Amino acid sequence: MAVWKVYRVSDIINEIAEDKFVLPVIQRPLVWTEAKMELLFDTLLKGDSFGGVMVIEEEKGTKPLFNYRPFTKDGELISSRQIDKLSQIQNFVIDGQQRLQTFYIGLKGSINGKVMYFDLFSDYKVKFEFEFENDIQSLPKQSKDNSDRIILEHLWCLASGLFSRLKDTNDEDQVADEIIDSEKINDEIKKGYVRKNVKAFYKNVITSETLGISKVVVNKTYDETANRQRIVELFRRLNDGGTKLSSFDLVASKLKGFAWEMEGFLHEMLESYEEIGLSQDNLIKLIFILQDNHNKEMASIDVNDADFAINKRERIKSTLKSLKDFLIHSKIYDYYKDGTRSFIPLFFIAYHIFHKSIDNNELSKYFDNFDAGNSDYSKMKNWLFHSLINGVFRSKGAGWIPYKTGIRKLLEEIKNHKNNDFPQEELFKVFIDHPITFTTNYDTNNLDQLDSSFVYYLMYDLSKTIRANDIDHIMPKTILENKYDWAKINSIKNYQLIDYGTNRGEKNGKPFSVWLNNPEYVKDKNAFVKLHLIPADERLWLEDKFIEFLEARATKILEKIILNMN
Repeated sequence: MAVWKVYRVSDIINEIAEDKFVLPVIQRPLVWTEAKMELLFDTLLKGDSFGGVMVIEEEKGTKPLFNYRPFTKDGELISSRQIDKLSQIQNFVIDGQQRLQTFYIGLKGSINGKVMYFDLFSDYKVKFEFEFENDIQSLPKQSKDNSDRIILEHLWCLASGLFSRLKDTNDEDQVADEIIDSEKINDEIKKGYVRKNVKAFYKNVITSETLGISKVVVNKTYDETANRQRIVELFRRLNDGGTKLSSFDLVASKLKGFAWEMEGFLHEMLESYEEIGLSQDNLIKLIFILQDNHNKEMASIDVNDADFAINKRERIKSTLKSLKDFLIHSKIYDYYKDGTRSFIPLFFIAYHIFHKSIDNNELSKYFDNFDAGNSDYSKMKNWLFHSLINGVFRSKGAGWIPYKTGIRKLLEEIKNHKNNDFPQEELFKVFIDHPITFTTNYDTNNLDQLDSSFVYYLMYDLSKTIRANDIDHIMPKTILENKYDWAKINSIKNYQLIDYGTNRGEKNGKPFSVWLNNPEYVKDKNAFVKLHLIPADERLWLEDKFIEFLEARATKILEKIILNMN
């Protein structure tokens, strides 16, 4: 049964500060942006509707259905507390977290090191302007020339300070006069705007009951696990509105509903291994894959999944530590750290490590002897590199749906090789039998069919990457476009990675030989030629020798690929 009650925002802020409103472990962290928070305050001061809040009311002296964490004052996630008995009546927020958190941060705290300011010269008939900033001096002093505001200047006021002063005085006129006097405002129009904005703030934050809260009372005569899952299901349904949770956010909530320790587990793993692409989605998917289940659905998640993660927590930590070591030793760590790469092949390297018949301590050091006594290392590296260069896990154009068909077929094979050597040939056969476009034999004719981002990584000795540079035509397309096919002009054989400024500035459109031979542009020509795999024969640097240039450079690219694949 749900009971509705209306609150003043100021009262809710007090109760949040006293932990009378808390966040159950099933809730995700704060996700709203500063801009969205600022917009909510505009909505509040206009008196517009911004939706209700739903909570579970838990009685003093009882054990709550869920462990909880307090609201954050600075946007950082606070770990949940294990509670056996409540010391007061508490409201567990299951819908409306982002809005309540916004009010609390805006009026009592900060986000990303920034506090919220309110412009007392806001055009209250159009928009109440709020902005998060770490220093009032960093805020704009004047609106843009094309602004329709009556007053072009801004008068920024710390929102938390205004909130505190209005609560202390309970007198909007006094506070407005204090501001007018301190700012030495003489213009009557400006005085009027200060008073109107202070009044709107006072009314909608301090005095008016603007926030509706629905309290759900839990029937504790029902089974505890069943009650938890009823609330999780309610949480899922409420998610149909507001800021959407991903399917894996919902899975995470359900897992945390079974075992509160899941929140700490997920947070610890993501904090330690996010740099290699371990998102919450990927970690939860890994938990399922490690149990030989590639296609776990929301409805079929049960307490065993949470128990597996908690009971195997140290094993999973050791596995991920070894996975990171493997990426470092194989010089692929920077490739994953630098960009959004497919985690799918790492599922299966982690799977194979996890199922080795060795203890956790040995497992965490599994690749300490990668270059000598480890029979898996070279096979894993070979499988990963060939998989990446063929692009078999890219989201489009791979020849299958990697996250569904790919994971299913690879898991069906690798689970037959637990505690044996890594089955690289058998996994290659999965690619070939599907069939998808895959080869381990590379030549100068198929370079453009390979995954370009990984080819660049190999070309630049497993270091230089696309995200830090422009992809540049070595010989300019503006010179070549009326003489050669676009497929040749836009071939990887005619691409290099150079910095943004050089590509779009001094090099832009110049004949390659003219640019390369000018010491004002290229100070160390020999080093540049070596780095970018440019043929040494300067006769090939001319645009009328473009085809010969492509052939010679393709050979150098192929040599570098083969060298760095081994």
